[in-house]
Amino acid sequence: MRLLRLFQRWLFRLAPDEKLPIVLGQRRIFIVPTRAGALFAAVLTVMLIGAINYNLSLGHALIFLLAGVGLAAMVQTFHNLFGLRLLPGRAEAVFAGDIARFPLQLENTRRQSRRALEFSFQNQPSVSLDIPPATQATVAIPYAAQRRGLLDPGRVTLITRYPLGLFRAWSYPYPVFACLVYPQPIRTPLPGSASQAAGGNRSEHGGQDDFAGLRPRQDSDPTRHIAWKTVARRPDDLPLLVKQFAGGGADDLWLDWSQTPADRDDEYRLSVLAGWVVAADEQRVRYGLGLPTQRIAPAQGEAQRAACLHALALYGTP
Repeated sequence: MRLLRLFQRWLFRLAPDEKLPIVLGQRRIFIVPTRAGALFAAVLTVMLIGAINYNLSLGHALIFLLAGVGLAAMVQTFHNLFGLRLLPGRAEAVFAGDIARFPLQLENTRRQSRRALEFSFQNQPSVSLDIPPATQATVAIPYAAQRRGLLDPGRVTLITRYPLGLFRAWSYPYPVFACLVYPQPIRTPLPGSASQAAGGNRSEHGGQDDFAGLRPRQDSDPTRHIAWKTVARRPDDLPLLVKQFAGGGADDLWLDWSQTPADRDDEYRLSVLAGWVVAADEQRVRYGLGLPTQRIAPAQGEAQRAACLHALALYGTP
């Protein structure tokens, strides 16, 4: 089995050590007849036997004409891939359960179009693309991200059956792809702020902090932060609003591992933390993340969200 894997690795160039850009040459492209091509050859064989048996000159001419068309189609199918240049792009991070898309930049240096190119990863949906002559194009190859962590989708399967579908040409390029997969977020109420956990008694006006706006009330928010004057002017069916303050750290929200259900497995607890990070970011509050092996100081914004989700995605991995 080991010798077979080594042979396949040498034959199909499966090692992820490609020199960029990847150029599809003769040793990188394989071609075989399709079912339609095999049936086409069988029909020509039967026709040839009949033409020989009945000594039909026009029958021979037709058979050789169709055989020439088949051979020309084989050459065209091969050249549809030959010389294509590939360069991997950067994949955006996704949550577990979503579809990751890996961008692959294609460069067609020929004066002819490349048509009906199909790209896919192993056991994943495929996507088709046509490339005009002497142009560049980018294809986003989908991959279903099932688990958190750093995702390596493996080699790309590039297939074409253009122009007649009688032959199938394919290649197995292995560009270096990587995609960060965050834990699938589980939506639960946010935990209490740091001042609640420490038993602080911040005033309604926030002490030295500046008023930063209003947001919908969470179950963990104290009643003293409710904007009663604003709520009194709103319809009864709308949620309560609480005041937000900026400029101080007393109400920084800590999302800590110890606040997650201790009787659940690590993946569930990471998903709960991911849900808290997403909710805190949506509410534009300052929050920090505490893991058994890492702590991220309170902040807010896109950089904080990315840093926290990055830590959750790689928690416990080498």
